[in-house]
Amino acid sequence: MGELGFELQLDDASGVPPFEQVRARIRDAISAGELAAGARLPTVRAAAAELGLAVNTVARAYRELEADALIETRGRLGSFVATSGSAAQRELQRLARAYADRAFALGIPAEEALGLARAALGLPA
Repeated sequence: MGELGFELQLDDASGVPPFEQVRARIRDAISAGELAAGARLPTVRAAAAELGLAVNTVARAYRELEADALIETRGRLGSFVATSGSAAQRELQRLARAYADRAFALGIPAEEALGLARAALGLPA
């Protein structure tokens, strides 16, 4: 999984250009919730090194994701999965990301952290 935070394998036999494979996989990871709003993406250089691609290939994928408003680049801070929705939804996305990061740092398994969140919301486990 590496720095990307999700599985991304390129198909060298595919007729789809590598930048498009990267763009589509990140888009799909965002749609599937594998990458939550506010999640930091690896730098272009780090992603390129991990995938064995040229830096410009990954940079193009990131530019296209940004043009689609799926990611946002915050200067030297890096690239992040874009937040969307109302101000309240963006705040909850930010808090959910912080909760997930903290649970991970504490070594709490994802299913246990999810159970705790469900209980806090009064939902069945």
